[in-house]
Amino acid sequence: MNRVLLYFVAILFSFQGVVGQEKISSPNGQTIVNVLLGEIISFGISSEKQPVITNIKTSLNLNDQKLGYKPKLKKITTREKKEIVKVRFPLKNEKILDHYNEIELTFDYYALQIRVYNQAVAYRFITSFEKEITITDEALEITFPEETIAYFPKEDSLYSHFERSYLKTKVDKLTTTDFCSLPVLMKKNNGFNILISDADVYDYPMLFLKGTSSNSLKAKFPKVVLATQPHPDATDRIAYVTQEANYIAKTNGNRSFPWRFFYFSQNDADLITQDMVYLLSRPQEIKDTSWIQPGKVAWDWYNANNVYDVDFKAGLNTTTYKYYIDFASKYDLEYIILDEGWSKSTTNITAFNPEINVKELIDYGKEKNVGIVLWCLWEPLNKNMETILKTYRDWGAKGIKVDFMQRADQEMVNFYSNLAKKAAEQQLIIDFHGGFKPAGLRRAYPNVLTYEGVRGAENNKWGDFLTPDHNVTLPFIRMAVGPMDYTPGAMENRQPKNHYINFDRPASIGTRAHQVAMYVVYESALQMLCDSPSSYLKDQKTVEFISQIPVTWDETIVLDAKIENKIAIARRKNDTWYLGIMGNQSEQEITIDLSFLSKGSYSAKIFKDGINANTFAEDYQVTTQKVSQDERLTIQLAKGGGWAAILQQKK
Repeated sequence: MNRVLLYFVAILFSFQGVVGQEKISSPNGQTIVNVLLGEIISFGISSEKQPVITNIKTSLNLNDQKLGYKPKLKKITTREKKEIVKVRFPLKNEKILDHYNEIELTFDYYALQIRVYNQAVAYRFITSFEKEITITDEALEITFPEETIAYFPKEDSLYSHFERSYLKTKVDKLTTTDFCSLPVLMKKNNGFNILISDADVYDYPMLFLKGTSSNSLKAKFPKVVLATQPHPDATDRIAYVTQEANYIAKTNGNRSFPWRFFYFSQNDADLITQDMVYLLSRPQEIKDTSWIQPGKVAWDWYNANNVYDVDFKAGLNTTTYKYYIDFASKYDLEYIILDEGWSKSTTNITAFNPEINVKELIDYGKEKNVGIVLWCLWEPLNKNMETILKTYRDWGAKGIKVDFMQRADQEMVNFYSNLAKKAAEQQLIIDFHGGFKPAGLRRAYPNVLTYEGVRGAENNKWGDFLTPDHNVTLPFIRMAVGPMDYTPGAMENRQPKNHYINFDRPASIGTRAHQVAMYVVYESALQMLCDSPSSYLKDQKTVEFISQIPVTWDETIVLDAKIENKIAIARRKNDTWYLGIMGNQSEQEITIDLSFLSKGSYSAKIFKDGINANTFAEDYQVTTQKVSQDERLTIQLAKGGGWAAILQQKK
């Protein structure tokens, strides 16, 4: 890995209790942060001579003092860093430029670090107390220019699966009862985008933001949970918080706290190619990653084990899962999941359902080169984590899909990091389901391959939330902070006028090509094929195309992008390019420039909307043609349409 490190220009000052102002700019000089040390630490951000965020006020409140109020500055340290970071299992680009200027303001027993990138600003607190400290709150107030619009993933409760649609509203229309999980996207009236999220979150709760009936948002945190009460109808998986502490964390007094970052651009496409969460998170802690295998997965729960055209009774039994394994092997899928139902009960997760011989399936999978991932609830796993994980490893399982966490307090954040570490010790990969979005854990623990925290395909089973407009909004917000287990691949496709809701045979809104394009557009190192193997085998052209698309990438280029409207993306793996285009519910014509290709001729295999896809969403065509870097392709998308291509250079 080539690295260029430019280190330290240190400047020392001493301001004993007086109001001070400091300025730090980005490496290109276009982004400027002005820090004011007054009654409380505050700073504003401008870029290209335009205000990005008017003011940010912040403090860290302990039970006996407030860090950030009436700050007494002891020292200032500045530095510039420029480094190429190589990503293990990259979802965007194999190499990322990490280039920023940083200022560290040191006070009594704490410091504030601010990093300024060309298109982002991040800050965090660092404390240096000898003993454990209690954090009662972390204050954060962000003031935006007037007429700023929020794409607000509104939550009804801090107890959440974090599967949100985006409420599009002016910031000043959000009241004190409105709050959201992260990430959240703001758009100024001049088109400037501001993505807000966090990174390197350890031993600390997740950040939420709430409205103020003004142009400001304020921080909101879940408090430490002291007691819970099981839901009477779902005692194994839903537990309501009945008692909370009056603080949000008890933690080591000598530590760094999570980064809060603001990424901004006038180009929607930049939201997709940035990788701020990865850059701001701690380095890899697993020495040997040779056993970690990203891949595609045949998934059972979405399709309710509805296999057909077979000579056996389908359901939760060994024969059905051997059918899944045979299907996965036929198309070189790396895994199948045994979702809910494989264990004797949801709380006894080391004993088999009598109808399912898990060890036999694991051995059968080994013969077919297909790994087994086991679903489990978080709470029974947490009660005996090391023993259970070792048991799964001894059986020969390759990983776990852990579900129904539904909280974001300090205990739950610690469960995530502890599980990542303990699973790595047993060489098990992880899919975090039913919980919060990525916040940097996968950089330290690359065995964490994906997260849910998204309103994804399973919602087809009970609602009509997953419109094409929603699908083309996700890449700019939720996917912008890390892998997204949307679980694409629906084979029942409908236009809105003939869409239906059916739990056991769900249908998606939008075209078949829209679903196929997701495999290029959506980032996840563990990518599901959600529908029945029988449905794929009935229409093998679809699964043959999907099976050729990788899940990790060497290079990513956004060709065209507009939030809520469309996304056209090109990704390279080795010498092959993969293109994916998704549109909203309107018919569209999109032109893409192929100048990113190397010289020479390419063979393009194309999966596109059929001529009748506006009325019959499952209509598609697979064609081939020659293309080169000199060409521009004009593509017609149906309503809720899609287009995908695999481009291989001719030798």
